[in-house]
Amino acid sequence: MDSTIDWQLYRSFLAVLREGSLSAAARALGQAQPTLGRHIDALEAALGIPLFTRSQGGLLPTDAARALRPHAEAMSSHAAALERMASSQGDAPRGVVRITSSEVVGVEVLPPMLAELRRRHPAVTIELALSNRAQDLLQREADIAVRMLAPQQAQLIARPVGAIEIGLFAAPAYLAEHGEPASVDDLNKHSLIGFDQPSAFQREAAKRMSGMAREKFALRSDSDLAQLALLRAGAGLGFCQLPLARRDGLRRILPEHYALRLDTWITMHEDLRHNRACKAVFDALVEGMQHYAGHRPPDRPKSG
Repeated sequence: MDSTIDWQLYRSFLAVLREGSLSAAARALGQAQPTLGRHIDALEAALGIPLFTRSQGGLLPTDAARALRPHAEAMSSHAAALERMASSQGDAPRGVVRITSSEVVGVEVLPPMLAELRRRHPAVTIELALSNRAQDLLQREADIAVRMLAPQQAQLIARPVGAIEIGLFAAPAYLAEHGEPASVDDLNKHSLIGFDQPSAFQREAAKRMSGMAREKFALRSDSDLAQLALLRAGAGLGFCQLPLARRDGLRRILPEHYALRLDTWITMHEDLRHNRACKAVFDALVEGMQHYAGHRPPDRPKSG
């Protein structure tokens, strides 16, 4: 096996794995399809193993290709981190910083903070990766994470920003039509919004909140954004972060029975502590999320 294989070959290999065909991978990378075909042929020759089976439906990965995929993805993450680090060098904060957060936080909470951050530091470019999967900061899939759990790895810098409370809510229009439940038993008369395929966190939370099993939900989705949209539209009762519910005028239901507080952290790899762009973004997220969670720091004195 050739030990000096060009990273570009692995990049093309990963694109074909993700897209399923040479043509789709070429579009994703902005390259010509014949070029990607040559890259795959060259990689197979260098490794001495077939990576794909050619068929009318596209390229089907072999067992060897599937085994190589996590390693190629790790290479891709490190290459992207290297590019972000190189772009951030200089005296003023500049360069690319990749943030990961949940869908709801990324869509509903972070945008005003990032807008203000860009006003302060226009040379900083933000990549926002939204996923309810905790992306790996040690593998440099992202630079900074907004997480609802404390990180365990010693190599990570973490700042707690407070606890975000989650409760059961309904839109005023829904309650005007269906009435407000006065007890947990009354929920059987209402439409509940919840998950479809439960995560480990949701299974644990359901144990602490009676009546919140999957079969009780009249509307099911594994997208938190979809659940929030249904709640706002008056489709039923659903769970929501307290600051968002207050902002949207939603009314809380049975708070004595349905309350969950999630400690929230801003986290980054310790190797980035001296990166000016990452530090500027980290500090801005700590300040913004403290404000959002209700732990607002003292207002800055106004100039002039």
